[in-house]
Amino acid sequence: MVLKTSDNAIIGCNDHTLVTEADGRRWVTREPALIYFHKHYWFNIVTMIRDNGVSYYCNLASPSIMDREALKYIDYDLDVKVFPNGEKRLLDVDEYEDHSKKWNYSPEIDKILKHNVLTLVDWINNGKGPFSKEYVEIWYNRYLQLSRRQ
Repeated sequence: MVLKTSDNAIIGCNDHTLVTEADGRRWVTREPALIYFHKHYWFNIVTMIRDNGVSYYCNLASPSIMDREALKYIDYDLDVKVFPNGEKRLLDVDEYEDHSKKWNYSPEIDKILKHNVLTLVDWINNGKGPFSKEYVEIWYNRYLQLSRRQ
């Protein structure tokens, strides 16, 4: 469900949503998740709302674009996970390095992604945007209000 669109960002929520991986594997999300895509930042953020607290899965990816078909971006396989206790982990570094060689990522792309990891960590450390408690409360409550109407 799309909750907000602006010139630069899209905020949405999914809940028990079917996901199909590139290899054809299919699974259903286990909990509600707010999603944040931006036209200028090289990451997107999934805020997972769980019984044990809020956790985040952040994909290093090209800025999103929306066309008549869908919201689109390139996922570069490098991810940051934030656990409810605030612990941060950089994930899939080996996968990123393998795909970087396989798909010939340019040095410029590598530099952009590494810079955006720093931006993302700054957002996490300072509770900016999707990493603020208020953001989660506002947008999750908005989702609950809208889902009750349907």
